[in-house]
Amino acid sequence: MTLKALESKYAGRVKCIYIDPPYNTGSAFEQYDDNLEHSIWLNLMYSRIIILRNLLSEDGSIWISLDDNEAHYMKVMCDEVFGRQNFLADIAWEKSDSPRMDAKLFSTRYDHTLVFAKNIERVIIHQIISSSIPEHYDKSDSDGRRYYLKPLRAMNQNDSRQARPNLYYPLTAPDGSSVYPKRPDGSDGTWRWSLQKVEASPHLIEWVNGRKGWSPYYKIYADQHTSRPPETLWRFEDAGSNRVSKAEIKALFKTEKAFETPKPEKLIKLILDIATIPGDLVLDSFLGSGTTSAVAHKMGRKYIGIEMGEHAYTLCKVRLDKVISGEDKGGVTSVPSNLSR
Repeated sequence: MTLKALESKYAGRVKCIYIDPPYNTGSAFEQYDDNLEHSIWLNLMYSRIIILRNLLSEDGSIWISLDDNEAHYMKVMCDEVFGRQNFLADIAWEKSDSPRMDAKLFSTRYDHTLVFAKNIERVIIHQIISSSIPEHYDKSDSDGRRYYLKPLRAMNQNDSRQARPNLYYPLTAPDGSSVYPKRPDGSDGTWRWSLQKVEASPHLIEWVNGRKGWSPYYKIYADQHTSRPPETLWRFEDAGSNRVSKAEIKALFKTEKAFETPKPEKLIKLILDIATIPGDLVLDSFLGSGTTSAVAHKMGRKYIGIEMGEHAYTLCKVRLDKVISGEDKGGVTSVPSNLSR
């Protein structure tokens, strides 16, 4: 089935599109020609981007991996097709876990992943959940709950007593003295919380005796799982590297030459965590070594992969057969939920 043929059945139904098209680097790989005239490459990609936009759901997103050769031209093209207002991010994926010492000028450490929404007002982007507790949660309660302290005194442009007179009141320090919110210049300031909230939450208040006397702080606890928005710098520790992806291919096919430019499964998993939930439809129209479909299957997503050439049968199909049968033990194997809805 060609990309164009998908429109009749799947227009507006694909939640996430990930493509890793030829980078047009001037190299000729075994699986495809990566040495096209720039204008030819742009024309080929433009016609495909138009169709991909039609396939994308209103709350969906498209993710495009490229390097410096064509990424910036692709950004301008997608600005035209999707609208500049629907540009979400240019993610830097650290593809190399060490510098190239034989580089003539610069050692390139990252590739681009351009992210566009079909409709920025409706797009769904999930937050990342991490079970690790950040280092700044440096205190613990008697029950082992980790927290850090933040000054109770307000520190913003409207922190004067005149601006918020209801937030200026005394608090009783451990030594019995009355403490008022004072700004660094000695003028009257305000507390962050109302008196009613302070009185209702005494377990969250902690006093610190510093050089200028007693100051109240409030506790911010680390939840068992903390969520955060996706960032635009993806380190190889979190998203894998070229070295990792080649090791995955070698483990599956007993040779590193099965496919020269695969993407690591952790990279695709991170994208699908952010852009989809189980049951959503994922499309990769440059399936390559089959990574997107393999990871989508493991994560309980529906998927469509398009690839041309003999390696669609000798590589992609073989890999998916291994995944479906449970023979594939590498890359993403056990996939807990890693998103916040």
